[in-house]
Amino acid sequence: MSKDHPAPRRSQARGGTLQGGRIPARGLLFDNDGVLVDSDAAVVTSWSRWAVEHDLDPTGVLAVVHGRRAADTVADLVTGPRRAEAAALIDRYELEDAGTVPAVAGAADLLASLPQDVWAVVTSGTPALATARLRAAGLPLPGAMVTGHDVRTGKPDPEGYLLGARLLGLRPEDTVVLEDAPAGIAAGRAAGARVVGVGERAVGTGADVVVRDLTGLRWDDGVLTVAAGSVLPDG
Repeated sequence: MSKDHPAPRRSQARGGTLQGGRIPARGLLFDNDGVLVDSDAAVVTSWSRWAVEHDLDPTGVLAVVHGRRAADTVADLVTGPRRAEAAALIDRYELEDAGTVPAVAGAADLLASLPQDVWAVVTSGTPALATARLRAAGLPLPGAMVTGHDVRTGKPDPEGYLLGARLLGLRPEDTVVLEDAPAGIAAGRAAGARVVGVGERAVGTGADVVVRDLTGLRWDDGVLTVAAGSVLPDG
């Protein structure tokens, strides 16, 4: 892997202004849910069931779960001695529904093209859930993975992405973060990385560029190429 590619120039593409092109990227840090695997339907099923059992409005719960550790969401919604039991229950429900999760379009081809030491997964999920969803989607497991269990503070704190870059032996500014949720995009930006938003949820979040899915992305020798035709209007 070449060490000669310059760090990204911040003035070129903050706030979703990049319209496709070549982004210096010695390493790629992928969120899992919504980026590599399409877990939205499974999340709706699991969290709606959990919300009803805790006398909460499923719509309100679903509005705050994306991109965050389940334990952090539970801590915001459940108080007192029931909290630990509630966290264990959503972990169980999500694992039960993990087998239904497909890959995001383009994820399999992109990952298959990457050397193992170039990419890592940084997810808010548990190790068991992340592994189960990747396997269900038919995607390879990364050589380096940061989960919600590996950090003291979840997204939008940058700790996970800082650790992910360190596991690849890189500075955060030499990596590109791929994220779908506002909390994760904020975490990537706070870490000092360039951020590619994936999907409609990323529109208007301050990502450097937002793409429909991963089909328009290619990595080669320290450069991530984003096809202009895959870019979504940012707001």
